[in-house]
Amino acid sequence: MTARSQPERPSDSQLILRAQNGEAGVFDLLVQRYRSRVYRAVTRIIPDPATAEDVVQESFLKAYRYLGKFRGDSAFYSWLYRIAINTAKNDRSHKGRRPASVEFEETPMEQLDSTGVMMEQSNPEALARSQELGDLIARAVDEMQPEYRQALLLRELEGMSYEEIANVMDCPIGTVRSRIFRARMAISERQDAPDGG
Repeated sequence: MTARSQPERPSDSQLILRAQNGEAGVFDLLVQRYRSRVYRAVTRIIPDPATAEDVVQESFLKAYRYLGKFRGDSAFYSWLYRIAINTAKNDRSHKGRRPASVEFEETPMEQLDSTGVMMEQSNPEALARSQELGDLIARAVDEMQPEYRQALLLRELEGMSYEEIANVMDCPIGTVRSRIFRARMAISERQDAPDGG
């Protein structure tokens, strides 16, 4: 009797190609593969675990959004690392101007360059886009699955830690992370829709 051979682990480029071709769930494999490394990198800049976790998720959302622009000129992790570090630096530099309780407001992706760095915005057109984005986010939140919405709102509006949300929702912390990530991804996908909806 011969031993069963393990299936070969797909390379980053294989997963990226499949994700770029719209295969559902493939990007989750990249998240699982690099989440802990990205988290370690982010905590060098942002020592608070809950804030670092938010930055990690935001970084993966940016990577997901810009995956179509990834051409493989560098390793995927190098590209992802730059996005995460820039996101962490932006978060740290804007902390002084943000209220203590974080409002539910994602950075409009149109305001970011390909590595997640904030671009200038100060004109009426940008403000109108910002209002439209707020409406779009509100609709996306209303339409998402209840457990995703609850986890996201507990985090963004109540400012609860992942541990506290796990206690409130009576589920493992990994489930909380997954629900919040999926909720944020639903918002990001809504932003990507041609008609905004």
